[in-house]
Amino acid sequence: MAVTLIALLVMFCVVEAPSVQAQTFAGRALMARGINAPSEADAAAELTMDDFNTTLWATPASWAIVEFFANWCPACRNYKPHYEQVARLFNGRDAVHPGTVFMSKVDCALQVNTKLCDRFSVSHYPLLLWGPTSKFAFGSWEPKVDSGIEPIEDARTADRLLKWINKKIGKSYNLDDEKFENEELPTNASDPAEVARSIYDIEEATGNIFDIFLNKKRFNSDSRLSFIRFLQILVVHHPSKRCRIGSGEIIVNFDELWPSYPWLVDTKQAGRLPGKDAFRNLHICGKEVPRGYWIFCRGSKNDTRGFSCGLWLLFHSLSVRIEDGESMTTFTAICDFVHNFFICEECRQHFFKMCSSVKEPFKTRDDLVLWLWNAHNRVNERLRIEEAALGTGDRKFPKVIWPPKQLCASCWISSSKKHNSTHVDVVWNMTEVHQFLLNYYGQIIKFPSQDAAQQQITLEKQSYPGDDTAPSGAVSVPIGAAVAIAIASCGFGAVACIWRMQQKKRKYLNQVYSFKRI
Repeated sequence: MAVTLIALLVMFCVVEAPSVQAQTFAGRALMARGINAPSEADAAAELTMDDFNTTLWATPASWAIVEFFANWCPACRNYKPHYEQVARLFNGRDAVHPGTVFMSKVDCALQVNTKLCDRFSVSHYPLLLWGPTSKFAFGSWEPKVDSGIEPIEDARTADRLLKWINKKIGKSYNLDDEKFENEELPTNASDPAEVARSIYDIEEATGNIFDIFLNKKRFNSDSRLSFIRFLQILVVHHPSKRCRIGSGEIIVNFDELWPSYPWLVDTKQAGRLPGKDAFRNLHICGKEVPRGYWIFCRGSKNDTRGFSCGLWLLFHSLSVRIEDGESMTTFTAICDFVHNFFICEECRQHFFKMCSSVKEPFKTRDDLVLWLWNAHNRVNERLRIEEAALGTGDRKFPKVIWPPKQLCASCWISSSKKHNSTHVDVVWNMTEVHQFLLNYYGQIIKFPSQDAAQQQITLEKQSYPGDDTAPSGAVSVPIGAAVAIAIASCGFGAVACIWRMQQKKRKYLNQVYSFKRI
């Protein structure tokens, strides 16, 4: 009883004492934040100490510009339209050149960013720094120190800033560039660096899948079970770690947001997704996904490639990562997902027809890998004929037999083409095809230089304590000592709180007495 009373007194003391001052400070902070908060239309991403490292590490862009500014600085406010004009070329869903340069900004007037601005030696506003995104994440900058990051000296206008960027990356971008009118299309599918970047498109496709799930009009027990089974595959085998984590979070909360017990569901809401708003608060691959643009899967036109390319990449990358005993489960999960959630009706029926043609259950991972490869080639052949007749295909990315001979010559034993026909009959070396698929979708598709970069980040985190790690000068305290200190602190706090309450009481009584005397 005494311990409980002391604990309550400590809680009361901690909460009550700073109430007026804290509310006043919080009110001012909220007012300041409201006045200086970035507009929703801002293309440049505003970062803080909390998300600076992780955001720059996760962005698909190879290069980054960080503007360090202060919300009270007139020069910063005047420069903002110029910076935003350039940022719209590279950031956001309507970006003309997405995935090239990540445009961001940090408000050094906010107390939360003090250490971050010190880390990059901010001595004036606005300060623009340029460098590889990996150098900014857990990195730092000092004048006259070669850290891979450098200041942008001549960027007073949007034209000058873009000219500076073009010179650095060897491009000829213009401020009036329009979407899908550029040369930044990954035409070389044999370039390992380009293939590795498809991991971002797999994340994008996964984010779109979750949006499709949320926007589905009608649901039933089959679609519920289908989505859960697909999520279970993603939790274990998705090539992106953050998508595995996000899928796991959705599964953990799934039964609470969408109960499987029919007596808990209102009959008036039958067929609708319960807890849809709560589902939207969950992010299957992080808050920044879907980004609204494609990188490896980007077509030369807005209506080509994109989601379908990303979805195939996801299916293939899952197939090469499973174990033998999971082959049939994964096959069923993919087929049921397409049948229940794929929007294109003709594509959905065609894919389900291929799934239904499987008579014998798969016994090994190889069975699924090769079946999916064959199914993809069949789909490509059907679409190639249709697109050629209607003129709807992407000329820069025509449908081809996969893998093409120039990408895997050993996969082709022989080929033949009938007279007046564009169809090519290929005799495949199935052993070589299988090995190619395992390497292409398993080994190459990952975050670029992931292992080396992760080691670099670990070293840099040790060099810059206080960001995401504990201070290097922190003292290790045994658990027993820590508990003893905590109890002593609570006891001292309780005594101090009781003394303070008594002082208040005496003061109040003296005031009452003096009032009576008056």
